[in-house]
Amino acid sequence: MTYAVALRLERGLVFAADTRTNAGLDNIAQYRKLQIWRKPGNRVFFLMSAGNLAVTQTVVNLLNERLGDDESDVPNLYNVANMYRAARIVGDAIRETRRIDGAALEASRVGFNTHFIFGGQIEGEKPRLFQIYPEGNFIEAADDTPFFQIGEHKYGKPILDRVARADMRLGEAVKVVLLSFDSTLRSNLSVGMPIDLVVYERDALDITREIRIGPDDAYFRKLSNAWSEALRQAVTTIDEFKV
Repeated sequence: MTYAVALRLERGLVFAADTRTNAGLDNIAQYRKLQIWRKPGNRVFFLMSAGNLAVTQTVVNLLNERLGDDESDVPNLYNVANMYRAARIVGDAIRETRRIDGAALEASRVGFNTHFIFGGQIEGEKPRLFQIYPEGNFIEAADDTPFFQIGEHKYGKPILDRVARADMRLGEAVKVVLLSFDSTLRSNLSVGMPIDLVVYERDALDITREIRIGPDDAYFRKLSNAWSEALRQAVTTIDEFKV
């Protein structure tokens, strides 16, 4: 399984995805689930995926193939005018993949299971963030709900619901995202390190910071230990239930 989360902030975007794939207890591997496309100074896109790995890789390959088409009237990620149209291109690639493989997957009872988070910025627009469904349609993040999650999201959702805000600083947002991952990693063995993390500053129109966080990462260990201690302290300071 997968856990991936993204925040759309006034100051930019934060993306994080684990790298574990699970096709059974004896078939666990590592694959990158965070894809990046960029034309520095003009546009940058980030795509995270969860679900059937063969399906998600097909979608990514279709998007890459269309980038190689030199005909200017063929829409692709590098020539569309805005982020909405870019999200439509991702949705179209999902529908094309369903047309090719959907019937066979349904017949085998595997099902067409794939979800995406897509975001970025095109020059002249503000950063935007979308969650794209298996049907190819999508919704956009707003100030009231500035984050999206896909995959095994239930363990990491409570802290995001309580804390995530569109006006957060980027470093503050990364802290919250990693706390969300810490809760998920503790409660779900199908999600595993390393974590791919991208921090994008608004109007940079290129990657601001991209890192891979492994189990020995000093900041993540410090964060996890501090969060555990803070929770223990909170439990001890809250009044007990009267019995």
